[in-house]
Amino acid sequence: MRLHRLEITAFGPFGGTQTVDFDALSTAGLFLLHGPTGAGKTSVLDAVCFALYGSVPGVRQTPGASLRSDHAPVGTSTEVLLELTVGDRRLEITRRPAQQRPKKRGGGLTTEKAQTWLREYDPATRAWTGLSRSHQEIGEEITQLVGMSREQFCQVVLLPQGDFARFLRADAEARGKLLGRLFDTRRFAAVEERLAELRRAAQQQVEEGDERLLALAHRMGQAAGGLGVAGTSVEGRPGDPGLADAVLTWAAVARTEAREALDIARVRLDAAESRQAAARGALDAENDLAARQARHADALLRHERLTARAPERDRLQAALDRGLKADRVAPALGLRQDAEREHAAAHTARERARAQLRPDLADAGAEHLSAVEHRLREELGGLEAARRAERRAATIAEERAVLAREARADDEVLRDAADWLSGWEQRRAALADRVEAARDAAARAEQLAGRLEPARRRLAAARRRDTLAQDTRAAEARLADARERRNAAHESWLDVKSRRLEGIAAELAATLSPGEPCQVCGSSAHPEPARTTAGHVDRAAEDAAYAAYTHAEETRTAAERALAVTQESWSAARAEVRAGSTADAPEEVDPSVGELTLQVEELSGLHAEAHALAGQTHTAREALAHAEREHEERAGAQREAERRVAARTSRREALDREQSSLDEEIARGRGEFAGVAEHATRLERRIALLADATGAVRSAELAAQRLKEADDRLADAAYRAGFATPAEAAAALLREADRREHQQRVDAWQAEAAAVADRLAEPGTAAAADLPPADPAAARTAHTAAERALREADAALAAAQERSTGLAGLSRQALSEVRRLGPLREEYDRVARLAALTAGTSTENERRMRLESYVLAARLEQVAAAATARLQRMSSGRYTLVHSDARSGGKRAGLGLHVVDAWTGNERDTATLSGGETFFASLALALGLADVVTEEAGGVRLDTLFIDEGFGSLDEQTLDEVLDVLDSLRERDRSVGIVSHVGDLRRRIPAQLEVVKARDGSAVRLRTGGDALSG
Repeated sequence: MRLHRLEITAFGPFGGTQTVDFDALSTAGLFLLHGPTGAGKTSVLDAVCFALYGSVPGVRQTPGASLRSDHAPVGTSTEVLLELTVGDRRLEITRRPAQQRPKKRGGGLTTEKAQTWLREYDPATRAWTGLSRSHQEIGEEITQLVGMSREQFCQVVLLPQGDFARFLRADAEARGKLLGRLFDTRRFAAVEERLAELRRAAQQQVEEGDERLLALAHRMGQAAGGLGVAGTSVEGRPGDPGLADAVLTWAAVARTEAREALDIARVRLDAAESRQAAARGALDAENDLAARQARHADALLRHERLTARAPERDRLQAALDRGLKADRVAPALGLRQDAEREHAAAHTARERARAQLRPDLADAGAEHLSAVEHRLREELGGLEAARRAERRAATIAEERAVLAREARADDEVLRDAADWLSGWEQRRAALADRVEAARDAAARAEQLAGRLEPARRRLAAARRRDTLAQDTRAAEARLADARERRNAAHESWLDVKSRRLEGIAAELAATLSPGEPCQVCGSSAHPEPARTTAGHVDRAAEDAAYAAYTHAEETRTAAERALAVTQESWSAARAEVRAGSTADAPEEVDPSVGELTLQVEELSGLHAEAHALAGQTHTAREALAHAEREHEERAGAQREAERRVAARTSRREALDREQSSLDEEIARGRGEFAGVAEHATRLERRIALLADATGAVRSAELAAQRLKEADDRLADAAYRAGFATPAEAAAALLREADRREHQQRVDAWQAEAAAVADRLAEPGTAAAADLPPADPAAARTAHTAAERALREADAALAAAQERSTGLAGLSRQALSEVRRLGPLREEYDRVARLAALTAGTSTENERRMRLESYVLAARLEQVAAAATARLQRMSSGRYTLVHSDARSGGKRAGLGLHVVDAWTGNERDTATLSGGETFFASLALALGLADVVTEEAGGVRLDTLFIDEGFGSLDEQTLDEVLDVLDSLRERDRSVGIVSHVGDLRRRIPAQLEVVKARDGSAVRLRTGGDALSG
């Protein structure tokens, strides 16, 4: 690629049009681009880049930045024109960026869009030919011809020494970014990313399978509750290699323990059944023995009662005898009855009061009873603390009752939840089937909709076909009429034309003038000109006939076109109708509108039915979601009830501890009584009794005195009646009712004595009495315990069977999952190994080089070799650039760059070079990179290069050597432009392009030969 000419207008610091003749500068091979700071040296390079790629390098292409010069007049457009040769083609590129310009009408500014022109010079015609004005086409054409992107061009053609100095000192990652942009290694990075994506996808599938496997292991752990293996868990996480073996091993151990537990449960059930049958027989025997022993004991008790009542029977008999004698003393007793009733009342009151007192107070006097009452009142005051404890105990009893009611309620909740959850899977499956049916209906509705729309189009096409058939017949009639009219007009025109030709001589004679030559014979004499006849036809009549014929012909042509259009429309409609016909339908038969209408109606009905069923999808999903929410709520209620059960247990234990403390206080307060309240009530009652007894004793003493006087009077009467004492006489006196009662009781005793004698004489009852006492309660307790043990053994067997079956089913699922995961895990291992190898993280990749870094390392090795050829000349053979793939610390290897010092023989990092050494090393690197990128770009020759700054860091000798290297580039017919402020270069380089800045904008000046050196 060689630059010929650059025109810059209103661009950057250049207010007007500036022209740079690169052909004149390139004749010397080496030229200098210099000027004061801010004059626009870099803008010249920016203009070249803008002309080629439509943008400027690096940070100067920032959003909102304008390329238009602030010095440019309002009417001047910003424009860059570049003439260059690429390969064997000479091109001219003109670009205008988007910019503001004055409006053509009115005031103000308007934005003019960016424009681009591309032309090519044709040596054969020596003219420029326009190729394109499309930004995209021109950009693709230039990129394809140059073979480099904008970033590559800026690094290879516009050599920025500062960037390459940083490249020398940069780490592997920074070098990788620059080389990646230059050599476009994105495809290798894409390979890495693709392998990483495949690894992540395979890893996700393996981890999802392992999660399902762990879920099965968790379910097996739940099913194995109560076994020893349940105390252990499967070690491993999703993705671990040995997870499948660990799960299968754990499942095998669990199944073995479950089978052992099942065998033990069967043996325990058999033993429990035997113990229950034995306990039932023992209970029946004990109940029969207890009944016979109770019958004998009852007879003995009745006999004892009769024996105890024998004296009473004798007493009653004697009373009957004495009552006969006492009847004679009855008149004497009347005198004593009044005194006796008074004494009896007082005595009864005293005895009643004394009967309720302790025996040691029964005979106490009134004063002693009063003192005891005072002492009991003091004791009553000391029971208040015990009373409070007893009330708290009652409160605790009520709270326990509440806890018992809550326990019964929670038991009901747990039973209800267990009953509901037991049928959850069946309900969930039914709801899921309903959702699936709705989804199938939606798919069927979509399929029917896909068939319905073409059917409707066929129906519409059939209707158009029938309508167009009628239009075709009408068009054919119009065409036949137009043809007849055209033929008639044609015959009329031919007749008029024939008649005009017959009288054409008269028409020509009318144009003859004396002395003028005839148009037919050329004679100027016209002796007998022809005369017009009555039927003569002139040109106007012929033209009118021809116009009528032309109009008729146009009408016929229009009718033919209309017929053709109508027939074509009819054929298209017919083809559209037949497009949806079945394969076996005859070609000569077209479906009628009625048939298609029936087909559309049938499809519409099926679609409506499927759509209606599909409309239930939301309802089915809501029902499923509601059931799942209810499942969660019931499961939560179950867990909450279990939590409350645990809380009640804790509360009951706390109440027990408090009750124990209260019991001690209550025990001290109640003494020998059942409760403190009873003790206090007893004290209050004893106090009341003592108070009553004190009064009753005093009243009884007075009544006794009066009774004694009455007894003295009665004693004399009783003695005379034959009784030893008046009391005996009074006691012997019987009323008629008492006499009948005594006689009945004597008769009842004699009947009971006869029945007891019969009972004691029974053989079985007497034999049972000789045996040890029966214990039916113990036998019943043993029977209850045996039945409970039988139920527990039966439940344990059912649980063991369910556990064994569940573990077997889950183990089969786990084995199936492991087999399904086998190929996935193998695929993951293979892809992961490749991904780690290309990513540089594998242990097999000893230098931890990524695939892209490996490719770039090869490119860097080529660059280092190309740069060394020039670096050795610049450094007088001292330095050589070498590529290093050694690792630095923990970083990855592959993109290291070292310099070999021939003076010391040591290899060191390029960051240790001095400023001047860094410059010519970076220059050599830039030139070597340009060569390698050129070869990479397809061998496009780069005949023009620019080097930006850095020469001020070189001494005079090194500067000569560097210039010799750059001057050697001319051997390859290259031209090199140096951008520098160094004054010594202006004396050494004769070809110069000076950029001069002024208030109205910068300008360029071309100097060559002695003029440049003297200036």
